[in-house]
Amino acid sequence: MDIKKNILETIGNTPMVQLNKVIGDIPALVLGKVETFNPGHSIKDRMGLKMVEDAEKAGLIKPGGTLIECTSGNTGMGIALAAVIKGYRCIFTSSDKQSKEKFDMLRAFGAEVIVCPTNVTPDDPRSYYSVAERLSKEIPNSYWVNQYDNLSNSKAHFESTGPEIWKQTDGKITHLIVGVGTGGTISGTGRYLKSKNPNIKIWGVDTYGSVFKKYHETGIFDEKEIYPYITEGIGEDILPKNVDFDVIDHFEKVTDKDGAIMARRLAREEGILLGYSCGSAMAGLIQMKEQLTKDDVVVVIFHDHGSRYVGKVYNDEWMRMRGFLDDELKVKDVVALKSDKTFISVNKTESIRSTIAIMKEHDISQLPVMENDEVVGSVTESQVLSFLLDDSNLNTDSTVEQIMGEAFPMVQEDLLCSQLSKMMNKKLPAVVTKDRSGRMHIVTQYDLLQAV
Repeated sequence: MDIKKNILETIGNTPMVQLNKVIGDIPALVLGKVETFNPGHSIKDRMGLKMVEDAEKAGLIKPGGTLIECTSGNTGMGIALAAVIKGYRCIFTSSDKQSKEKFDMLRAFGAEVIVCPTNVTPDDPRSYYSVAERLSKEIPNSYWVNQYDNLSNSKAHFESTGPEIWKQTDGKITHLIVGVGTGGTISGTGRYLKSKNPNIKIWGVDTYGSVFKKYHETGIFDEKEIYPYITEGIGEDILPKNVDFDVIDHFEKVTDKDGAIMARRLAREEGILLGYSCGSAMAGLIQMKEQLTKDDVVVVIFHDHGSRYVGKVYNDEWMRMRGFLDDELKVKDVVALKSDKTFISVNKTESIRSTIAIMKEHDISQLPVMENDEVVGSVTESQVLSFLLDDSNLNTDSTVEQIMGEAFPMVQEDLLCSQLSKMMNKKLPAVVTKDRSGRMHIVTQYDLLQAV
């Protein structure tokens, strides 16, 4: 029987998947190393287990002890998996910019999570580095894993990730592109690949607000480069010992916006739900596409799963608040998608009888009421029903003006649909807009639903 003794034995041997749509006109063969297939859904499972096992071998942690780590979430998951199987307690410190989903998943494995402020220096006693170090000194039989300076991190990738990529590409890989945070993945994997072929290019993806790119190019640690950024999992305000700058050939910076948009594209165009930094890695490759040829074989490491970011990158409201949805649907887009663009209305002097007939003929539930080419009111199914059930002096020969409600508001065709949806409700089921030629169009809740 093909059985794993425990979940830790399923770490590694993740698939390599060809990318077809998001690459656009890139002539090279572009492959994604999809690390979401690890049990903790990220590449950090590899080094999480390696760091714990090396600490055990070195006698740095004893049975029943406490593992402590500062983490953006994914390394914590890898360590938590190891802790569950091996019987350790876990305490993780993290920054308040990380997604709530990451914290919840760590707690699901029984870990304790301490959330620390992002916008403080690494040596500030409130930083998630400092808090982790302090706890490791205060708690007996505890071990601060310290993924940034623990060289078992990069060693894990030298021993597993690098050999897997070399084997899966049959040694034909020409470029590796990786988002850089602790530096373990790019350094360990890159070191192995260059040991097999020193001509392989190793490209690191950095983010604006991080020190890596400038330090790599100038040797200067410039604190002016440090400022808050939103992207999770890559970039640093320190120089971790795991970052081997000699292995990395180039750093490419990617904006928060471009990384988020590309992550969404990977889901919609390739069917792969990935994390924020995966979008950054792919966006970095797109920015450097002019350096690639048809003979190249490029591997992009997809670090983690998109489930950690459903409240952020994959949440339209979160994206909208940060101005990341420039291509958001607008009223004019809804109009363009309508199969029938006829503007059907009634004059305010039209009888109720004929108005009902028009609504029935066109199978519509609301009509603008017009006077001299201006919208002066509206009539809806509910108003007609109220009229029919009401014992009043009106009859179907009365004019629609006598039962009409307020006019549907006129909106600009460039209005965002997210704003339009907030305007619409049972009392306001439609709006009217004019296109550039001056032609009127009605946009209903049903039209909006169909467009979305």
